[in-house]
Amino acid sequence: MIQKHFISWLVMALLCLPVFAQIQEPVKFKTELKTLSANEAEIIFSGAVENGWHIYSTDLPEGGPISATFNVDKIEGAEVAGKLMPRGNEIEKMDPIFEMKVRYFEKQATFVQKIKLTGGDYKIVGYLEYGACNDENCLPPTSVDFAFTGKAAGNASAAAETATTETVTTEVATDSMQTAAATVTPTGTADYWAPVIKELGSYGENINNESHTWIYIFFTGMLGGLLALFTPCVWPIIPMTVSFFLKRTKDKKKGIRDAWTYGASIVVIYVGLGLIITGIWGANALNSLSTNAIFNIFFCLMLVVFAASFFGAFEITLPSRWSNAIDSKAEQTTGLLSIFLMAFTLSLVSFSCTGPIIGFLLVEVSSTGSYLAPAIGMLGFAIALALPFTLFALFPSWLKSMPKSGGWMNVIKVTLGFLELAFALKFLSVADLAYGWRILDRETFLALWIVIFGLLGMYLLGKIKFPHDDDDNKVSVTRFFLAMFSLAFAVYMIPGLWGAPLKAVSAFAPPMQTQDFNLYKNEVHAKFNDFDAGMEYARQNGKPVMIDFTGYGCVNCRKMELSVWTDPKVSQLLNDDYVLITLYVDEKTKLPEPIRITENGQERTLRTIGDKWSYLQRTKFGANAQPFYVLIDNEGKPLNKSYSYDEDIQKYIDFLETGLKNYKK
Repeated sequence: MIQKHFISWLVMALLCLPVFAQIQEPVKFKTELKTLSANEAEIIFSGAVENGWHIYSTDLPEGGPISATFNVDKIEGAEVAGKLMPRGNEIEKMDPIFEMKVRYFEKQATFVQKIKLTGGDYKIVGYLEYGACNDENCLPPTSVDFAFTGKAAGNASAAAETATTETVTTEVATDSMQTAAATVTPTGTADYWAPVIKELGSYGENINNESHTWIYIFFTGMLGGLLALFTPCVWPIIPMTVSFFLKRTKDKKKGIRDAWTYGASIVVIYVGLGLIITGIWGANALNSLSTNAIFNIFFCLMLVVFAASFFGAFEITLPSRWSNAIDSKAEQTTGLLSIFLMAFTLSLVSFSCTGPIIGFLLVEVSSTGSYLAPAIGMLGFAIALALPFTLFALFPSWLKSMPKSGGWMNVIKVTLGFLELAFALKFLSVADLAYGWRILDRETFLALWIVIFGLLGMYLLGKIKFPHDDDDNKVSVTRFFLAMFSLAFAVYMIPGLWGAPLKAVSAFAPPMQTQDFNLYKNEVHAKFNDFDAGMEYARQNGKPVMIDFTGYGCVNCRKMELSVWTDPKVSQLLNDDYVLITLYVDEKTKLPEPIRITENGQERTLRTIGDKWSYLQRTKFGANAQPFYVLIDNEGKPLNKSYSYDEDIQKYIDFLETGLKNYKK
């Protein structure tokens, strides 16, 4: 019954994820004017930033992310004194995409602008503009409007009587905004500016469904559990443990029930570990750690040490008194507690084999920023680890056909050692990118992986021996096939040294822009950077349209262009079959005249071309984050669901081909 309730709860949790909400408001600003003296004041912008997001600081180098800026529309009886100043815990980090150091704030951001009051009545009207990003999306330049009035010349109380305001809340647009959209379009072309949010929603949720991530985490955990299962620390224990449960009681049913309880205890222990880790550090802290350079260097070194242990250089074990104490306690107790303590003993005894796998899994899932992610990963790991104990208890005859311990187990252990070395480079790459050392560029990384998997293939063929390997020179059929796959994988990566995309390792290798020599450039250039001109061209030529809402300061937009658009199939579809319209939401070119629009009952001003494209994205498609890709016909109607940040090339190809198929219907 408890199991059924848990499964029902887990399914409901996955289904209730907010997959349809696309308008994002990760930063809430409040503004106030504080008088310092009779002729001096400061305007304070205090922002609360959601977990997982960051807001960029002031005065970033040109060509980088969007800096926070103070802008004045109208000022009377006062003067701006100095520059906008950031306050708080500012973080500085090397950004590999922009190839520069950027500064930003997490959780809380404060900006202060000093004002000189020149006497008498004053009036200051303007806005703070800032940029915010997370690991997947960036917002367009967002403005915080303010208007302050008062009296100077000692009347501090009057000056302080300014309302504290919050940023305008932008909700998902509806069809009622069609009139507002028409105010910023040329006469006679408003039909393709009309909102299509309902039509877009009819294609289903956005491709980036978080439940897919959770399912991926669960099965990644299961894979880790299966790997741990076949290590020398776990496999030999299975028959002994199952036999113990079947022999400790004459009641076969009770023995089977005890084995089930033992398996369930393993699940509880590892899931509890995941929850404890998140409870101590918090999901956001784990997310920050996963991208922290020092942490990644530490984890890289730890994996190298574990790899050396797997190769047979030394043995890593927890203090024997720990497992002996737990084992002794298990013998002194009876019932469920005894079984639970036995499961805990297994967890301690098998640490030398399971520890590296668990550590790698926890680091991988921590980047999601979800409180449940470590627990879900540990759930998959524990189920895979506990399954044999329950299955062999249910079907004892299977024990006779169970492979005996032997040299094959050391082969698995050494193979895991090679994989540990390969993944150690992945964590070192994160640190290398963070500090901009450029010691592990893409081709260097690939060269090391080619060597590692080449040596693994030679080992599996018996050409290399380690201290605990058998002297038997025979190579089993299984080892032969594994060696063939390992060597083939090494050969597959060789073209990557000259810039081949290598889709299979794109999630692990450094980004393409770190490649010094590239023969495989497939650049995609937008046909238009104006929506109206692009739509007119599409109508005249009878082609569908892909709108690319992007930004000069959007990190993940560059990642998509470098890792996905460079694929030959993707570039062919975009260049030949679609009219590509790229709209920069942070384009600073001023509109000929500012445009006043009404959005969700509130008046706003569109000052730049970027404001106009950002408004188009909100009102027509109900989204405000970048990258954002949408396919429409030449009448402005959607052809498929939208696509956000996801570097899966095949998904992107399917997205484009589905839109093309729907257009031709």
